[in-house]
Amino acid sequence: MIKHLFFNALLALLPFIGFSQTFGIVIHGGAGNGISPEYLSEERSKAYESALDRAIRFGYSLLEDGMDAVSVVEAVIVELENNSLFNAGFGAVANANNEVFHDASIMRGSDLNAGAVANVFGPKNPIRAALAVMDQSKHVMLTDRGAEVFAASQNLIMLTEADKETYIQAAPKPKLSKKGTVGCVVLDMYGNLAAGTSTGGTSKKLPGRVGDSPIIGAGTWADNRSCAVSATGDGEYFIRSGAAQYVGSSMRMLSLDIQTSLESSIAEVAELGGEGGLIGIDKDGNIGWDFNTKGMFRAAHASYMSKPIVEMYGK
Repeated sequence: MIKHLFFNALLALLPFIGFSQTFGIVIHGGAGNGISPEYLSEERSKAYESALDRAIRFGYSLLEDGMDAVSVVEAVIVELENNSLFNAGFGAVANANNEVFHDASIMRGSDLNAGAVANVFGPKNPIRAALAVMDQSKHVMLTDRGAEVFAASQNLIMLTEADKETYIQAAPKPKLSKKGTVGCVVLDMYGNLAAGTSTGGTSKKLPGRVGDSPIIGAGTWADNRSCAVSATGDGEYFIRSGAAQYVGSSMRMLSLDIQTSLESSIAEVAELGGEGGLIGIDKDGNIGWDFNTKGMFRAAHASYMSKPIVEMYGK
């Protein structure tokens, strides 16, 4: 009883000592027309639902323990990259040459710093390589061999040549794949926002192709003045519309709420001919998502919610 009263008293004091009582997390595992009951078996659906539930509870527990937003984004995306259900890390799809390459990015809302890697095979967890670019270099993006050499210099776990065949064998056949890019957006109890995105790109893509996931402002955005956003879908259209930053700009310049801003950005993507989805959380902890496909793997949990939301089909 005394412990409970002390905890409640501490929560009441948080706003006055630089903390925010409201915190939350939203994740996605891709959007697409294949994410529907007609394409996913009951067993497969349960597997995705379980993976999303596990990841969102894991991330929320880290927030409850006081972990900062960037570290939570990293930890949750690592969890998703290690799960072969998703098109990121170990579950990444293969390109037209039957090779596997990864893209990832992360952004910190407090100072708009960001890091990204593109077209890499080497770092076991690409999101960690992106974080290293942000924290340990003066650059925002590194690509190809340069990114791989840099990641190795940061003492990250690196894949070997022998691992390449394992990853290629694990890559799904295009017609059977219902996988998607993964992303995470967070508001921590200190009032800081962060966002991250990781992917294997599109199946059978041309070698060298880079989508929106590692592009700051297209696939990932975080700004403490507005929101944190992560994208999934037809990357070329998200790049052309600057989809992720579009959400933050709409909030700051037009005073739109997070949900309306997400919907406006997806409408812009759709007008160009693209499909996909966005997740977001704003500086006050309001969450949202929107997509123009049959489904999107997504989940959310915030300090004002009694339990996490986990959804896959419809809106």
